[in-house]
Amino acid sequence: MNDTGSMPAEVLDYDIVKILKALPHRYPLLLVDRVKAIQLGERIHAVKAVSMNEQFFQGHFPGAPIMPGVLQIEALAQAAGILGIETMELAGTGKLVIFMGIENAKFRSPVTPGCLLDLHVEFTQRRSRVYKFKGIASVEGKTTCEVEFTAMMTDPPA
Repeated sequence: MNDTGSMPAEVLDYDIVKILKALPHRYPLLLVDRVKAIQLGERIHAVKAVSMNEQFFQGHFPGAPIMPGVLQIEALAQAAGILGIETMELAGTGKLVIFMGIENAKFRSPVTPGCLLDLHVEFTQRRSRVYKFKGIASVEGKTTCEVEFTAMMTDPPA
């Protein structure tokens, strides 16, 4: 990202149909609704529309709904999965991008129903099938979660 947090001109926009081709996730665990911009091999800006209809709000917390921080990390990881799969041109092949490690997770601000959760993820390192990412989730420019994580490209279990 440049200093203003926006991406340079070379971007692609993905709707839910293209997201479903890149990710194996489905309801209720699909946490990316739109890709606003993607620079293959570099970074992605995706969005999760947080609705009161999310199943996790039934128990987290009744009367004071807050999106769990671990699900913010999962949403960032799914955005990273799209970035990895699309960069490697593997959409539709069944390949999976799976977590190997989560580091330096910090939660800054609660995410509540009605928010548009912006998911910004960038590659920090790539080696063969192992990738490192840095992700920042935010609402209206205010950081809600930041994390570094490692993932691996693999075949689905037999």
